Amino acid sequence: MKLVLSIIVIVGAYLVGSIPVGLLLVRVTTGKDVRQIGSGRTGGTNSLRAAGPWVALLVVVCDVLKGLLPVLLARAVVGNPVVEALAGVAAVTGHNYSVFIGFKGGAGTMTNIGGAIGLWPWSVAVVAAVGIPVVAVTRQASVGSIVVALLLPIIYALRAGLGAGPWMHLIHGLGTAALVIWSLRPNIKRLLNGTEQRVKLELHNETG
Repeated sequence: MKLVLSIIVIVGAYLVGSIPVGLLLVRVTTGKDVRQIGSGRTGGTNSLRAAGPWVALLVVVCDVLKGLLPVLLARAVVGNPVVEALAGVAAVTGHNYSVFIGFKGGAGTMTNIGGAIGLWPWSVAVVAAVGIPVVAVTRQASVGSIVVALLLPIIYALRAGLGAGPWMHLIHGLGTAALVIWSLRPNIKRLLNGTEQRVKLELHNETG
């Protein structure tokens, strides 16, 4: 029975992660297709370019919840740290490769953070303390996403090493790091070339 519940929870996490919130909110508020703007992704940064900061903020909140809720559900229904971690990975997989829009989507950073909050709530404080200054200095969301993706496995490993958390949470950290960095391959190439686009609030009128 536990195995069946675990499979249902993980598949459900993927489906929740697959909900293309950015695509839906940008379309409802502006009539635009966020996939035709900027990077073509459906997350908060591209929603900012397409529809401005308030819509982008709502997209970010919803994307965080897409990672948080499956992890909390896994804990409540199954109560196994492996399933919790896999639920978080499945949600990021759904966000990045949504079954509803041809297995495309975003980079998964906010959904990744949501899952991390579910696994250990204080992770958001560590991520914010590191990620926000990085984005503020570089003005490049992709750099912040890479830093967060690499930071989470370190957090889980340190907690496990101190006896404060299960080693199995590393499944989430390593799995989501691979997913996020793989999705950011074009951004990494542009970073190396010095052509990566900077984040500005006025980008909501930009279509390049």
